Amino acid sequence: MPLLERGPEVSPSGLFDLSAADTPWTVAHTRSRQEKSLARQLAPLGIGFYLPQWEKRVRRSGRQFVSYLPLFPGYVFLRAEPAARSAVFRSGLIVRLLEVRDQELLHEELQQLRHLQEAGATMAPFAPLVPGDLVHVEDGPFRGYRGRVLREQTGLRLVVSISILRQNVAVEFDRSCLTRVCRGGEAGEEKSAVA
Repeated sequence: MPLLERGPEVSPSGLFDLSAADTPWTVAHTRSRQEKSLARQLAPLGIGFYLPQWEKRVRRSGRQFVSYLPLFPGYVFLRAEPAARSAVFRSGLIVRLLEVRDQELLHEELQQLRHLQEAGATMAPFAPLVPGDLVHVEDGPFRGYRGRVLREQTGLRLVVSISILRQNVAVEFDRSCLTRVCRGGEAGEEKSAVA
């Protein structure tokens, strides 16, 4: 069951064939969670954009839910003539537009990312979590708990020590379910249900 449906990712289809001189890349820094709304408004205006997304699967109460989230939260990559950029601001969804200093480099990196997507590569934001980091669990039955990363597991999974009733339990999590609270060695307390 889709929680957040996949929105448009690329418009127009020949976005990467456009001339950098006529339609340079610009990065739109959006308001929180407004990337897909902006993309839906850009297509009818004829403003080219790229919004790479990744598939997040979550199991709650025995049911599996699927969300399609921006790979780079808060950002949409635009290709628009300078005159068309003012129309982007009228959407009310943008905090600011960021100029791109190295057009060739950004174009090359975004094109590589698009080729990976088209080839069927599985992608997810990669949080640089290392053993010892204090993390917060964002999804699943341990949502709201904190723990400490013990080790990396296969693929995008990590083993985390969660403190429950003053006992530590090792739990395997998908990396996308975790956010870092602080680096290993920094101050921070793990959540416990018992004082």
